[in-house]
Amino acid sequence: MKPETLEAFRKALVLARLYRSSGRHEMEGLLTGLSGGYVEPGPSGSLTRGKIDVLPTGRNFYAVDPTGVPTRAAWRLGVETARQLLEEARRRLGRYPETVGEVLWSIDAYKADGEQLARILYLLGVRPVWDASGRVRGVEVIPLRELGRPRIDVTVRISGIVRDTLPNYISLIDEAVEKVVALDEPPELNYPRRHYLEFLEKLRESGATEDEARELARVRVWSAPPGAYGAGVNYAIFASAWRSEEDLARTWLQWSAHPYTRRLRGETSPAAARALVLQASRIDVVARNHMSDEHDPINCCCYFAYQGGMHVLVKTVRGRDPLNFVMDTREPLRPRLREMRDELLRVAYAKILNPRWIEAMKRHGYRGAAEAMKKIQNLYGWHATTRAVPDKVWDQITLTYLGDEDNRRWLRENNPYALEEITRRLLEAAERGLWRPSPEALRVLQRARIEVESLLEGEFSSGMAQAGEVWVYTSSDVPAWTEASRAAGEALKWIRTSLKLARKVSGTHGR
Repeated sequence: MKPETLEAFRKALVLARLYRSSGRHEMEGLLTGLSGGYVEPGPSGSLTRGKIDVLPTGRNFYAVDPTGVPTRAAWRLGVETARQLLEEARRRLGRYPETVGEVLWSIDAYKADGEQLARILYLLGVRPVWDASGRVRGVEVIPLRELGRPRIDVTVRISGIVRDTLPNYISLIDEAVEKVVALDEPPELNYPRRHYLEFLEKLRESGATEDEARELARVRVWSAPPGAYGAGVNYAIFASAWRSEEDLARTWLQWSAHPYTRRLRGETSPAAARALVLQASRIDVVARNHMSDEHDPINCCCYFAYQGGMHVLVKTVRGRDPLNFVMDTREPLRPRLREMRDELLRVAYAKILNPRWIEAMKRHGYRGAAEAMKKIQNLYGWHATTRAVPDKVWDQITLTYLGDEDNRRWLRENNPYALEEITRRLLEAAERGLWRPSPEALRVLQRARIEVESLLEGEFSSGMAQAGEVWVYTSSDVPAWTEASRAAGEALKWIRTSLKLARKVSGTHGR
């Protein structure tokens, strides 16, 4: 046996022993903690990404040291993913993208050591500066001759958890933007500086003060209001509280127009909303990293709320869809760029429409039916924001869950509310024109609606059930909502007017 093979077997044996002992350690740690004893600390992270030091589990785990992110390994991966993204965008657009909209979550630090942060920095044309201990002390500019391409602008929508627990992410991006916009470089090679000067002039014209305009023109990190979390679009979609894509764009803008820099802490204003729509008017690509099989884009409503919400804002502002990518880094040595449309099809067929997955859900009764319902809801959310799911997929979902007698009986007997939600959501998709059902799917859907309404009438001895009916309320129907979304609505009107004037003057249809 070769020495390297023997060494691999030895490591596998050690790993197996650590893994096997984890159950005992977890029980011991739990009982020790409950009795007020000392639970030994240990690192956290994803075992699937090679972090075997998390074993055995059962220790009082701590998160990463944020000052060590991105690591050097994550930087190399971030550079590679940026190159892949730019190569594909250039192939599709015929030029480099001016701005990449990045959806950045805390999982990037806690499971991936900052690989997406690294990509953002490299797009801007800067790199981290590490000290001898591996801590990141700041960033330095990469010369254009070394970079070999224009500096790409970014608009980063961070989660509330990034905002609250990873302030260094905000600081590094803000420092990078500050340095890049100050460079004396040709505008065609420095998009962040070019946009900064454009935005500065536009914000002045819109009535912002000089200090406000200078500050907001270089903000590139946005999030929810302090103390709030999410992007709002999921709530609007699940409540059917929208009539047009502009309603969804306004919702995302209202939740996201809160700037974060080393000085700003999320204070919004009409000028902040205008600054964000100005950036949306330059976004060519929307992107997010996917680094673990523990999650997928239809696992949670936040995926479409953040990334789909950014997509629909850009489409509303520019009048066309941006490119929408997911960077798959589940295998760090072989990162792969996928179009979001392809990724949604992959997970839809791997789970929602996979007979083996459905049978596995059936073993969990009520909870399994709820899981199937949730994934269909989230796929609908993606489709409402991006129009990325083909009609045939919705036909197949209808025939699989409502047309198949065994599956329909499982839903009816274990979770009639899941059956009602699936039926109503499919009806809504058809009624909104998001899906043109085949004649067979339409017959199945109509029959299911009658069955669901009859079923739920029997469930309630009094009161009211929504059943197959879809009630639509938007911000224009509720005075309090109208006032809350006023700044976002005015910003959208303002940017559209500005873009129309610019196109009229230049005789073009915009970049």
